Amino acid sequence: MEIAIIADDKKKELMAQFCIAYCGILSRHHLSATQITGKYVAEATGLDIELMMSGSTGGAEQFISRVSLNEIDVLFFFRDTEPDAEFHVLDNELLRMCDMQNVPVATNIATAEVLVMALDSGALDWREIVNPRSAYNRNKKN
Repeated sequence: MEIAIIADDKKKELMAQFCIAYCGILSRHHLSATQITGKYVAEATGLDIELMMSGSTGGAEQFISRVSLNEIDVLFFFRDTEPDAEFHVLDNELLRMCDMQNVPVATNIATAEVLVMALDSGALDWREIVNPRSAYNRNKKN
């Protein structure tokens, strides 16, 4: 599965803790993350993470594009929930695109735990059929 990891500044530590807790499950999938979040999580966990640009310098757009092409199977996106947190139009576009492509999204730790357990049990294997970059579809073309 292709898993995208994004965390706002105030949520990076929580994302790292989440990834530490579920490192065994996450290590069996391809992970990509925005630059700073990815480095933070990789240093904390030792996970191999494909780094995209930082969110503020194009990383959000990269993930929007990948979701629109149905190349992401699960999105973990821990957002800042403070009332004064800056609203980002790109965040809304990313979530909208996930809705359009039926990409499961977790914006908090409770939902992230449900999704990671679904990954582990195989409950999200249906994503392998719709993701053109999945091993299922790469093998089908050969």
